[in-house]
Amino acid sequence: MDNFINLLIFPIGPILIVVWGIVLFNKLVFLRQNRKNAFSDIDVQLKQRLDLVPSLVETVKGYAAHEKTVFENVTAARAGVASSSGNMDERIKAEQKLGMALASLYAVAENYPALKADQNFAQLMSELSDIENKIAAARRFFNNATSQYNTATEQFPSVILAKLFRFTPEEFYEDTSMPREQLQTAPSVKF
Repeated sequence: MDNFINLLIFPIGPILIVVWGIVLFNKLVFLRQNRKNAFSDIDVQLKQRLDLVPSLVETVKGYAAHEKTVFENVTAARAGVASSSGNMDERIKAEQKLGMALASLYAVAENYPALKADQNFAQLMSELSDIENKIAAARRFFNNATSQYNTATEQFPSVILAKLFRFTPEEFYEDTSMPREQLQTAPSVKF
């Protein structure tokens, strides 16, 4: 009877280890794919924003012809996004440059009261604002997916499989359109 139990238990241990390894590996693959899917969601919103930028620039150009460098920066940043390769990190950096260039464009628009009253400009800004809100939500989802993935690649015992199969921690998507100090400071309101 003891021999029968030993014969039964002996193969079960390695089988359980293999099953455990398969489950952990599949979890890491799922989390990596979830992160890629989250970036695809950001990508959809970023492409919509990219399509709106030329219309917005042309509308503002009509009012602020002497702000040439701002328009050139926005156009160059948009071209940088359009030409960025499939590399996710390169794309993120290009999108961050476009965000900074758009912030400059908003500042120019603030200096022209007639422009803010223009119906076409107001509609474009409303659409862009809506897209920016969707991008922010997609970034939060992406960063959450990145956090889950990174945590899984660093926790024991999955860290063993992560290193074995080269699942490396990934970077978060951070907003660099404004300096960090400015993002952390509440705006002052004066009447």
